[in-house]
Amino acid sequence: MSLTLVIGDKTYSSWSLRAALALELTGAPYSEQLITLNRPDTRARILQHSPTGKVPLLISDDGVIWDSLAIGEYLAECFPSAQLWPQSRAARALARSMCAEMHSGFVALRSHLPMDLKRNQALTEIPVDALADIQRICALWAECRQRFGQGGGFLFGQAGLADAFFAPVAARLRSYQVPLPAEAAAYVETIYQWPAFQRCIKPLRRNNWREAYSCGRCGDSRC
Repeated sequence: MSLTLVIGDKTYSSWSLRAALALELTGAPYSEQLITLNRPDTRARILQHSPTGKVPLLISDDGVIWDSLAIGEYLAECFPSAQLWPQSRAARALARSMCAEMHSGFVALRSHLPMDLKRNQALTEIPVDALADIQRICALWAECRQRFGQGGGFLFGQAGLADAFFAPVAARLRSYQVPLPAEAAAYVETIYQWPAFQRCIKPLRRNNWREAYSCGRCGDSRC
């Protein structure tokens, strides 16, 4: 199967990072095509591949799949042995619910703690609505770990799509030096030790420049 992932800069594009991690979970070979965002020709270049004019999108033998959640579902169907979703029905239902909430929620976190893998500095003060998002996320992580995470350090024991979706959140919490409960802090460390995450961010560490960034998903520079 031929797979090409069209993405923005994973340093600042959480959605591009999620899709890349989902592909890493499959173990399948794939190529990446980076489109620099917030340029005069960005939309035109994306429209050459995507009907929505947004990234990420996956070019496959079956056609184009856009949106990170749809990409994850497609990959789970294509590579069932990779077990991108948990095997038990209860765990799978929780994992899907979490990914859906991540996909559409946590607006305050996105607004006040924008994605930046190169950052290592706390905010002077975290707004109350962003703190509420962080507390909700930590509660979700704790529930997963307590109910289904006994088999390893990830949310459901082994790495899966839920981890791909929440890895950029873990990165935000570390980048902004947010104080966390011990269990949440341990999960953030698990993400940073995850070989798939390391493979995704290794090229970024060699890149010392930063460009103006506008999210390919929603057009918000803070996403």
